[in-house]
Amino acid sequence: MSEQNSPVQVDSLPRQAIQTNPSHTANPVLLTTQTDSRDKWSKKVDFLLSVIGFAVDLGNVWRFPYICYQNGGGAFLIPYTLMAIFGGVPLFYMELALGQFHRTGAISIWKRICPIFKGIGFAICIIALYVSFYYNTIIAWALYYFYSSFTGTLPWTSCDNPWNTPNCTNYFGKSNVTWTTFSKSPAEEFYMRKVLEIQKSSGLYDVGGIRWQLLLCLFLLFTIVYFSLWKGVKTSGKVVWVTATLPYIVLLILLVRGATLPGAWRGIVFYLRPDWEKLMSTVWVDAAAQIFFSLGPGFGVLLALASYNHFNNNCYRDAIVTSVVNCLTSFLSGFVIFTVLGYMAEMRDVEVEDVAKDKGPSLLFITYPEAIANMVGSTFFAIIFFLMMITLGLDSTFGGLEAVITAVMDEYPHILAKQRELFVLGLITICFLACLCLSFQGGAYVVKLLEEFGAGCSILAVVLLEAIAVSWFYGIQRFCDDVKAMLGFTPGTFWKVCWVAISPAFLAVRLPHPRHNYIRGRPDRREACQH
Repeated sequence: MSEQNSPVQVDSLPRQAIQTNPSHTANPVLLTTQTDSRDKWSKKVDFLLSVIGFAVDLGNVWRFPYICYQNGGGAFLIPYTLMAIFGGVPLFYMELALGQFHRTGAISIWKRICPIFKGIGFAICIIALYVSFYYNTIIAWALYYFYSSFTGTLPWTSCDNPWNTPNCTNYFGKSNVTWTTFSKSPAEEFYMRKVLEIQKSSGLYDVGGIRWQLLLCLFLLFTIVYFSLWKGVKTSGKVVWVTATLPYIVLLILLVRGATLPGAWRGIVFYLRPDWEKLMSTVWVDAAAQIFFSLGPGFGVLLALASYNHFNNNCYRDAIVTSVVNCLTSFLSGFVIFTVLGYMAEMRDVEVEDVAKDKGPSLLFITYPEAIANMVGSTFFAIIFFLMMITLGLDSTFGGLEAVITAVMDEYPHILAKQRELFVLGLITICFLACLCLSFQGGAYVVKLLEEFGAGCSILAVVLLEAIAVSWFYGIQRFCDDVKAMLGFTPGTFWKVCWVAISPAFLAVRLPHPRHNYIRGRPDRREACQH
């Protein structure tokens, strides 16, 4: 490689080291904004696992399969792939490059890009906290299930429990049972009436009493999160070796088990059967939303994690690898889910479409546990399934809170530079106290409210402004020169066009209209549990 094109080695340079930008000779470009005292990842794999762990979350398991079959099955993969290539991956690459070059969090980075957009950084932190509140509550539900699975007979197997109602219908192993529109499976009543106790709440205005079991699960979760984050990337980089890899082992085990179930083929055919007419509908908008929320640009996590990289780390390769892993994981999860849905349709003697109506947490807390309860070795499969859910959720929690921690500490280094442990403890305490209102019997309504209005159009607007600020105000050529300083090559025309025009357009088209009808009246209890 020629001297002109080789990346500039700056990790050993002092704070004020600069390089003159040939295309902007009047303005020297700062190559590094942090001293050598900034933490670094111990190994490259620590960073990759952290990014993959953040990007691959519960949504890959519950949202992608549902969106795929709803939007044409195999035909959905066409718009999904195109939206990933022209929208999701370019924004993912941009955030990794920004974080690695400027080596700072989501707030202070705007001092170097365009100070007028600094509010984006504060907005990212607020949104990350909203997400943390409801996301950790869902993980607490999974932890409750995990604890409840350590029994010879799973508690959602039969209708002979104190929380069951006359509508409870157990059809597994019985040939004379009729499934009606009023029928409730044992798994559904366990989730609604035992775990959440949502029948004791009438809505947002009367959330009932506190669920001490869920509160205890939340306390345990936040304790794990604190001791994973308190020392920075040195500790979290080691934890992700377990939390980011275990889900793949479990997914493969569940895939093999699901493929051997009666009727599994029906679920796979339903999952992949192409409906080409759907390509003329809103499938493109749904594909854009799925790839964006799956990869997660705009949450500040990629900025924070990349800021601890070595300056010359190949973030371009990292963006491609992690994006491909994320998309393939979503596709694999569809097989894991739909083999089981085909099995349930076989047992109920109905169509797969009638079984596959559940979405969101209901898919993970009702449909899949119901199938597990009637498998041979149900206790083992329940334990590993909910352990997988917990680890998937923890990875994303690590990333979301690290984004806030890095952003605030980099903005106020004179106060927090040597107080990370105390600051993390304070942040975790705030999150735990905020989750109290989600631990009530009507907490599912609050979870739905935060999920619906806390991180929908707001995060899309934030990342749209981020793309515009970098491409149009900071300047696409200047940004490409920054990438060249790190990697030794300039991004090609494809990336420039995506950053300047295609990705912002795809975000602007996707901005949704909030559905205000949710908070006007009393929401449906089952809908409150289906995000």
